[in-house]
Amino acid sequence: MVEEERKYEVEPGFTVPDLSGCLPDGGRLVQQPAVKLTATYYDTPDLRLARAGVSLRHRVGDSKPWTVKLPADAPGVRHEISRSGKRGKPPTELVWLVTAYSRGVELTPAATVRTVRTVLELRDADDALLVELADDAVSVLDGKTVRSRFREVEVELKAAKRSLLDRVEADLVAAGATAGGFTPKHVRALGAAAAGPADLPAVEDLPAKPTAADVVTRAVRDGVARIVAHDPLVRLHAPVGDDDTAVHQMRVGCRRLRSDLRTFRALVDREWAGALRDELKWVAGVLGGARDAEVLRDRLRRTAGADPLAPLPSAAVELIDATLADRQAAALAEVDAALRSDRYVALVEMLVQAAREPRLTEAAAGPAAEVLPRLVAKPWRRLAFGGSGVDGAADLTLDASDERWHAVRINGKKARYAVDAVAPVIGGGAAKLAKALSKVQNLLGEHQDAAVAAETWQGVLAEHPDDHELAMTVGRLVERERAAIRAARAEFAAAWERASAGQRTKWLP
Repeated sequence: MVEEERKYEVEPGFTVPDLSGCLPDGGRLVQQPAVKLTATYYDTPDLRLARAGVSLRHRVGDSKPWTVKLPADAPGVRHEISRSGKRGKPPTELVWLVTAYSRGVELTPAATVRTVRTVLELRDADDALLVELADDAVSVLDGKTVRSRFREVEVELKAAKRSLLDRVEADLVAAGATAGGFTPKHVRALGAAAAGPADLPAVEDLPAKPTAADVVTRAVRDGVARIVAHDPLVRLHAPVGDDDTAVHQMRVGCRRLRSDLRTFRALVDREWAGALRDELKWVAGVLGGARDAEVLRDRLRRTAGADPLAPLPSAAVELIDATLADRQAAALAEVDAALRSDRYVALVEMLVQAAREPRLTEAAAGPAAEVLPRLVAKPWRRLAFGGSGVDGAADLTLDASDERWHAVRINGKKARYAVDAVAPVIGGGAAKLAKALSKVQNLLGEHQDAAVAAETWQGVLAEHPDDHELAMTVGRLVERERAAIRAARAEFAAAWERASAGQRTKWLP
């Protein structure tokens, strides 16, 4: 579940204003009786969870008393996962869920807070809950002794647009509430140590005149942040949007970081980078099986429904999807096993240390604008001109094998990642090249997806050779995939010509 809320600091004598003016026509305010909540928060001895904006708590009185909250993409937005379980020992599933932040260190009670909560509900004319305001009087406990007290107001979005939160906020601020902060109760209770910097450094903007070291450091931190942020969502088998998944994003993080370490290999310690790349390859490979199944199931739905006037037999399509669903379940089980392993915990520790202090060579001290172009030139040349039995992009012909197109796609991905990594520094032609390579890579990716899909549909048929309806369905699916391949090949030459134009590549030595 995704939770969006805003917090406000208020004085002990604060009075919640009349919010009836925020309601839509026919709406009403509903005051609930006060309740007492006692929550115990668990963390590592050095408060890794709190410093990362993560929490694991047990709260007396909740139907599912154990809850993990994870940061999402925007301030005030968090993923909330609750489970049942006895007091005193966090559920294994939730402890596992925060592994990327705890890195395997035991979680023990860190803070206990008692809250007297008064809830005010904002409901519409149909009695739908739009916004819930919680007025909390909080006591921080040390055993049975109250160590400190504070008061805060939380406003949580339910079935309303964000603009309603803005109106409520305006009235609260006018009444004396202080907006702009988002400090969880347990962080306030734990004090300065919990408000310290996270173990994983933030990805910061580059300085006006960056060194190559600045660019490498930012690239490493960006890749590690993507992996760590999506780790819990992969464990939950959760999406990250309408058309994306955590498995995809975590795999991209692994592959981009591997590529960046390769592109910048002259600027990083070779042994250090090699060890990281090997472990990232392992994780990306495990994630690859689950991602391939995701892509194929999505493609099956799109390809089968591509022509509404010529629908395919639903039973045959469902048989193929069921086969893919079984493969996906098996692949996700492999992902779960990998993420539960000591090897993976060791990798997360390596990644955090890499983000904090990447091991750079003396060459990284030079100006980025001078050092980086020649590092990108090699993957670019490999894409453009080929080598080691692989065609260059300009050499691809309409009748070349799918395998030769795929080999260029692999080089294209490496070149695109390399250009993406330096484009913010080089600007101009590099930024244009990055955009053009995105189009090139999309066509090569569509080509490969269609080729793999056609092979997969035929593989499913081979498992059911006597199913004539399935044979007819697979034949039509394969025809549509080959049409997609032809379309991608037809567009490729023009896309490559744009990407390789002089104004986009003249910055490369």
